[in-house]
Amino acid sequence: MAPLVPRMHLFEIDDQTWFPSFLRARVQAALTTVWTTRVPYLQPQSPAQLVARLISSQLGSSVRDYVFIDFCAGGGGPTPSIEKHLNQTISSSSPCSSSSSSLTNGTSSGSNASYAAVAAASPPLRPVRFVLTDLHPHLPDWKKAASLSPNLSYIPTSVDAAHAPADLVGRYKSQGQKVFRLYNLAFHHFDDPLARAILKNTLDTSDGFGIFELQDRSFLDGFVTLCLYGIGIFLAAPFYAFKWRSPATLIFTYLLPILPFVLVFDGWISALRTRTPDEVEALLRTCGAEGGEEEIKRWEVRSGKVPIMWPIGSLSWIICVRRGEDDDEQRSRGN
Repeated sequence: MAPLVPRMHLFEIDDQTWFPSFLRARVQAALTTVWTTRVPYLQPQSPAQLVARLISSQLGSSVRDYVFIDFCAGGGGPTPSIEKHLNQTISSSSPCSSSSSSLTNGTSSGSNASYAAVAAASPPLRPVRFVLTDLHPHLPDWKKAASLSPNLSYIPTSVDAAHAPADLVGRYKSQGQKVFRLYNLAFHHFDDPLARAILKNTLDTSDGFGIFELQDRSFLDGFVTLCLYGIGIFLAAPFYAFKWRSPATLIFTYLLPILPFVLVFDGWISALRTRTPDEVEALLRTCGAEGGEEEIKRWEVRSGKVPIMWPIGSLSWIICVRRGEDDDEQRSRGN
């Protein structure tokens, strides 16, 4: 059902050049915390963990064929957490893991089976790789995140999502891998002309993309939930001031409540900017991708909403993947 409120591309305070950089860093850190934190009893999983499970379930066994490039990584955002959870998910579901588990439980059907035999029959599958990029690289944050995982890397130079460097995409395709672009809490920042340019570049150079938002243009997920986030900021500020070693967090939360105001205000504006799946698909059809309508038909759009917090709060997602040749043949036969 279409939202009652039309999309409005209003300004967010955090986007403005005059907004102090040290406050912007705290705003981005707070948003990353929302992505990666699970509130006991209210959240069975963190939003980042939900994204990992969505990617795994939607791409299925082909998930290992992709390299995931975050084109709007900011300070790192949820991508390092998504990488960790996704690789944990697919590792726990791999045939090798199942075989090892059955041997541990004494249920192996082969009397001469051994861990060495299982390892030889089922060599370790390669983990899924993630890459951080942005128009404005956050190198200190990215270096720290990449040091914690061998599956996470970054591009130290500026990367424009509307004009992705050919060598960035080409280096992975030359290795036989597909490129999947991530837009975590980011796609709503683009106005229609820029969104079309980014989608055109995506369709021309990549094999899939995912748009994940923590808000939409509904009353509950676009207004009420964000008010509750504002209350949560006041409650959690002392803990994160200690964690970040930042007394300024307390000052700009309680004495001068700039941080909660910006986070809630920008959240409301983000909700008004967020597109529905139909609106994204309309941009796809008018983005001017090479091949025109025939190229658009080679892509499959999937979408949905997943609860992230009780009793309200949802993750809105859109995943679009290029159909394989087998899919095209089946589709043509069906027509």
